[in-house]
Amino acid sequence: MGNRKKWAVSAMSAMLVLALVGCGSNNNNASGSEASGETIKFATDASYAPMEYMDTDKVKGFDIDFIQAVMEEAGLDYTVTNTGWDTMLTSVQQGSEYDAGLSSVSITDERKETYDYSIPYFESTNMIMVKEDSDIQSALDLKDKKVAVQGATTADELMSGIMGVDNGNLKRFDSNAVALMELNGGGADAVVADIAIVNEYIKNNPKEKLKGIIDKENFGSEYYGILYPKGSELKAKLDPAIKAVIENGKYAEIYKEWFGEEPDTATLLSAE
Repeated sequence: MGNRKKWAVSAMSAMLVLALVGCGSNNNNASGSEASGETIKFATDASYAPMEYMDTDKVKGFDIDFIQAVMEEAGLDYTVTNTGWDTMLTSVQQGSEYDAGLSSVSITDERKETYDYSIPYFESTNMIMVKEDSDIQSALDLKDKKVAVQGATTADELMSGIMGVDNGNLKRFDSNAVALMELNGGGADAVVADIAIVNEYIKNNPKEKLKGIIDKENFGSEYYGILYPKGSELKAKLDPAIKAVIENGKYAEIYKEWFGEEPDTATLLSAE
């Protein structure tokens, strides 16, 4: 799990390790149109570097830069608050404290029964992370292994299908940060998480001697969307702004800043 960059390597590594070992809640405030008189409240789980993570007392990441561009395009004021994953899902479903969820949330048919989504804004896939000397080569090799995932994610869903939902070797944690620590501590043979999160962690923790495995046969592409309560009016307000940011080049600018390459915006727009 893009998100999520341009610091000195040592400083970046230290910051991302901090982001991955757990952080408190905070608000990010940004202004859109002062005339709107409306503040949209986004909840997030800031443990998904480089997509969203804590840098001291602020939430940063690809998603944060992306939503800033979208809200400027829409002319709306907003806040982003680090709530944690489960709290985000619950509070957005209720639609009282928070108006939307922004946290690398994959669009799935199951979630569509409970939530509304924006149009897709990021293409991702799940990735396997193992120690460099591991003989694991694909998702099917994980069937009899100890696998760490973040609960209630697409990684959890995929591995439940492969290993069995009640398999005791499928270890579900509250965050990817804890799942990653489980692998490093020897409690798991592999972690399954979004590709951006896995790649960033491997890059910034070379001493751990880790590698990532892509399995396109068993882990297909998935798309992130902004999460709304059912019937939210925000979809109609933000979808045009998201599309405009993707089409006008601002999205590619942000994407290249975080990932160092051009995004496939044609595929992204066709995924609507």
